Amino acid sequence: MLKTLEEPQDFQENHVLFDRLSALDIAAFVVDGVDLSPGAAIPSDGDPRIDRALAGFLFTCGPDHIRHPEAIEGGAEGARYPLHGSLAGTAVSHMEMASDGAECTATIEVALADGGRARVERRWRIDAARHEVVLEDRVVNSGVTAFPPVMMYHLNIGGRLLGDETRIVSASLAGGESAWCFGTGESAHFCLPAAVGSDGWSEVTLADLAGLGGRNLKVRFRADTLPFLQMWRCQRGEANVISIEPVSHRIAKRPELAAAGELTPLQPGEARSYAIAFSVV
Repeated sequence: MLKTLEEPQDFQENHVLFDRLSALDIAAFVVDGVDLSPGAAIPSDGDPRIDRALAGFLFTCGPDHIRHPEAIEGGAEGARYPLHGSLAGTAVSHMEMASDGAECTATIEVALADGGRARVERRWRIDAARHEVVLEDRVVNSGVTAFPPVMMYHLNIGGRLLGDETRIVSASLAGGESAWCFGTGESAHFCLPAAVGSDGWSEVTLADLAGLGGRNLKVRFRADTLPFLQMWRCQRGEANVISIEPVSHRIAKRPELAAAGELTPLQPGEARSYAIAFSVV
């Protein structure tokens, strides 16, 4: 069932809890009374928008910038894109929930860091046949100048749910799987080209979650506009989180991406679509 923060909550049923004050991202994903989101067990970068978003199960990075702050091309001296872009922390301007709780649509009007405008037309739905939650986003340039859209979806899982047998399974990985504690040190990340199935989607599974009785979190995403699988983990101090992050662009600075022709402009009135889906099996 799909719910918003304003509604009465029954945490003994399986549901997603939306945050209307932050782009209709997911504040909690509850399965049989267990919330998969990390909550307070996250590191802080000092940006309250991102602290709030990262504590939830899913937040959206974009549509004008992803990752860490960078200078705005052609902008005023010192002008920078904010951490993870302009969408996080933007309230929903219009929302409709289906009477059966199986679908929710929303419109988010976004003021871009460079002065442009974008509209995110968001549709959440439950696919009963596949037993999964599906997100479909349409990013529209509602301004008067072109901008190159960039998007990343952070699905954040509390490290308390992981166990010794938990692993990452995906055709995108060399050998098809990896231990969940990849890399070295307290924090690590990777970004790989996403392996694409015959349906044009890519898949990754966080398998054998001890905190969910050995069940798996399966994530699928459209690989035409999200052609990379990024993952991040952090076990530092009180932080304990792992994140699955389908993303539109490889890890590189904006000038490098632009020089390689990878920042494709979206003209006024044009749109680009993205989709992800997740389930516990």
